[in-house]
Amino acid sequence: MRTELGRVAYVVKVFPRFSETFIVNEILAHEAAGLQVEIFSLRPPADTHFQDILSRLRAPVRYIPSEGLRTADFWDACQRATASCGGMDTFLRSAQGEDGRTAYQALALADLLRRGGFDHVHAHFASVAASVARLAAPLAGLTWSVTAHAKDIFHEQADEDDLARKFASAARVVTVSDFNLHDLRSRFPDSADRIARIYNGLDVERLPHRWRAEPDIDVLAVGRLVEKKGFAVLLDALAQLETGARSVNATIVGAGELEASLKSQAVALGLGDRVRFTGPLPQADVLAAFGRARVFAAPSLVDHEGNREGLPTTILEAMACGTPVVASATTGVPEVVQHGRTGLLVPERDAPALAAAIGRLLDEPSLGVRLSAEARRLIERQFDIHANAAALRAAFADAALPALQEAV
Repeated sequence: MRTELGRVAYVVKVFPRFSETFIVNEILAHEAAGLQVEIFSLRPPADTHFQDILSRLRAPVRYIPSEGLRTADFWDACQRATASCGGMDTFLRSAQGEDGRTAYQALALADLLRRGGFDHVHAHFASVAASVARLAAPLAGLTWSVTAHAKDIFHEQADEDDLARKFASAARVVTVSDFNLHDLRSRFPDSADRIARIYNGLDVERLPHRWRAEPDIDVLAVGRLVEKKGFAVLLDALAQLETGARSVNATIVGAGELEASLKSQAVALGLGDRVRFTGPLPQADVLAAFGRARVFAAPSLVDHEGNREGLPTTILEAMACGTPVVASATTGVPEVVQHGRTGLLVPERDAPALAAAIGRLLDEPSLGVRLSAEARRLIERQFDIHANAAALRAAFADAALPALQEAV
């Protein structure tokens, strides 16, 4: 009788993605524990930069092409999947309403899964990766699970019926914060007993906690330059901090669609020479920046399409490295940035409150030291990647092993 998993397939929309280091950290922790992982990406990467942490991965990456798909390609995939898996009638019923490209990629994936000797399938994000996994895993005779994050479940374009169908099919649904957990259990009560919270983790031992007596960055922010990150609010707050007796410098790391407008806003506010936009940086450089910053600002908000953060990895990294955090009290953030204990919280879109909180940390270094120490302790207790990845593997095993043992 089998007592542990040997091989798990990870399904993602795009791999690698510059901003999704949490997936890489998770797979590295699985590999360190002896689990074999193979990554199946539904789209090729479009980023121009890649994180150096990728060099540590042993997991192979397979791309399932779908551009320029022809009718003949679809039927060829049907024949291959039928030969290796069978069960095509059930597949076709389950695929009703799905995009043709999704159905094709599911057929191709099912064939690869069946021939590859996998034990379980896990999808990251409850969007297209989960759509493909929902169809492919049962066709290959496997269980599957999904990690739901933020945009995939909160965006106004998220389809409730589609999510309900996926969560009903998945053996386990994992999400990344207690806020998400309560929300999903309320929205999908029929699947509530299979929805669990497992935090994204960090390799804490690789993140030294340090406090610089004379840091050279007053305020650091890291993230994609998109509305939900709240960087426009941050610029307004920085302008309010400018007085005759104080001049604040800031560094904003990242790239995105709002880059031009944010730079224009900084100039209009008179901050052009004191706000530096670096573009995307390798993770090692971001971690070094944490050690040079007096305050890390994460002014997240709910954007005009309902999109919002889950629990930003950058906040966790800042807390692990010892940079005092000011953040908006949105979604799962208050679970880690506990006001007055591990950081400072402000209402979203409130530039005066954000300015006041940043100013307080700039003026009271002893407060930052106290918050920094308690934040590190919380990260060590709840966000160690090896402990959290072990919990995820246990969820995989609970789902997969009974089915595998029954099949034998």
